[in-house]
Amino acid sequence: MKTTAFTSIHESLGAKMVPFAGYNMPVTFEGINIEHETVRKGVGVFDVSHMGEFWVKGPKAFEFVQKISTNDVAKLTDGKIQYTCFPNGKGGIVDDFLTYRINEETYLLVVNAANIDKDWAWCNKQNTMGADLYNASDEIAQLAIQGPNALKVMQKLTSSNVVDMEYYTFQKLMLAGVEDIIFSTTGYTGSGGCEIYMENNDGPRIYQALMEAGKEFDIKPIGLAARDTLRLEMGFCLYGNDINDTTSPIEAGLGWITKFVDGNNFIDRPLLEKQKTEGVSRKLTAFEMIDKGIPRQHYEICDADGNMIGEVTSGTMSPMLKVGIGMGYIKTGFNKLDMEVYIKVRDKLLKAKVVKLPFYKG
Repeated sequence: MKTTAFTSIHESLGAKMVPFAGYNMPVTFEGINIEHETVRKGVGVFDVSHMGEFWVKGPKAFEFVQKISTNDVAKLTDGKIQYTCFPNGKGGIVDDFLTYRINEETYLLVVNAANIDKDWAWCNKQNTMGADLYNASDEIAQLAIQGPNALKVMQKLTSSNVVDMEYYTFQKLMLAGVEDIIFSTTGYTGSGGCEIYMENNDGPRIYQALMEAGKEFDIKPIGLAARDTLRLEMGFCLYGNDINDTTSPIEAGLGWITKFVDGNNFIDRPLLEKQKTEGVSRKLTAFEMIDKGIPRQHYEICDADGNMIGEVTSGTMSPMLKVGIGMGYIKTGFNKLDMEVYIKVRDKLLKAKVVKLPFYKG
């Protein structure tokens, strides 16, 4: 099992460690609810070094990224980031990922940990134009510093202005005395903050500086369990749950990252364009429990008569709302706002209602 630059730090802090995507990762430190609330109200630090990073360089870099991404890479300028996905040639999704534009011939693709090998194989297969690809996943450590106080903490560690950075932008800067840190204002929690990329060797030094700078804001380490509840409260998709090789971006509500503009001839464009025009038979839909209960992945979603109309893809008890929340694919026609649906929990039909995302408004 792989370790990250921060594994020994997590263990010294008493983290509960679990295998995740081939890595030994912290799932909790103090407990999900405490960690979740820390990020919503203050600042927390996630080790996300298990994520994958691919460099795309050279004269054919733009052509390659435009082909494999549903989003319109032509809209990116230096220092900007896009959320997007790889269509798989059959209407499904290989993975969702972030595209960083360093310059017109250099891009950084940040992919999900569990999909690194699959994504790398897919990128190489699609590289018919001869872009320069390099898999740097094992060389880069990554931390996500999230919460309303995150950028105040980070500003103490750099002379560059980070508190005024726009959402989904990045800059290279010196942080805690370490040069060439990629500092991006992205995140998977909906509570603001940043993600930083560094060489593995620099990781522990930066982590310690970060925890020291964050003391006045009661900064805490956060595990992967709270990362999941935080993202679900915002309605962010999780690959393997809400999206996969059998779900299309149109079904998943990702039409906003699927750009049918002139010159954007990405894989599966004709098929996805047809889906957008003609509609789809199911849509990823958010719901909130009315009856007491917690929806879980693979639970059936039913109509009032108990007929199956869908399946839960993600569900939890919301730490902030204190109510069961979830997402799932529901047949078109049964997924209109405020409609009542039923979640089958141990042969009981528990009432829920369709809601608009995000669940947590903050």
